[in-house]
Amino acid sequence: MAIVAGDFKTGLTLIVDGDPWQVLDFQHVKPGKGAAILKTKMKNLKNGNVQERNFNASTKFEQANISKKAAQYSYAADNTYYFMDLETYDTYELSEEHLGFNKYFIVEGSEVSLMFFDGELLSVSVPEKVELTVTETDAAIKGAPSNQTKDAVCETGLKLRVPQFIEPGEKIVVFSADGKYSGRA
Repeated sequence: MAIVAGDFKTGLTLIVDGDPWQVLDFQHVKPGKGAAILKTKMKNLKNGNVQERNFNASTKFEQANISKKAAQYSYAADNTYYFMDLETYDTYELSEEHLGFNKYFIVEGSEVSLMFFDGELLSVSVPEKVELTVTETDAAIKGAPSNQTKDAVCETGLKLRVPQFIEPGEKIVVFSADGKYSGRA
């Protein structure tokens, strides 16, 4: 199915130069003279590179058919993460580079979606919000305003800012898109 650049949406996957790309952000720009252009921020799903690219609003692209499989995270060894298909019990592996920022939101036993393009495993898709356990925090400051935050580290190594009342051992909910605190679990 052909997609015109003027019809882009955030999250859309398409084929550019033979590789699958995902639209992260886009903006229509209509200069004073000439045709409208589309400024985009896109991620190459094969290698994880993020680029800003400009396209003519009438440029056509082919939609990338990304298939997903439910899987469970098993374990990690030597910068390789292992996942088990929940239907066939096949094991898949991904390097830390392919996981990118998602590695901070995968806890042993958690369910994820494996993303495939033409039978090749590209990456992992994690839920919008994940539950993590805080392993380290700074001490709370007595008398500090309720909106003040402190540094914390979660079980996966994610570093973030949390409210003063959060203590080590507590479970918190974190947004996987940006790694920010959402609330207590």
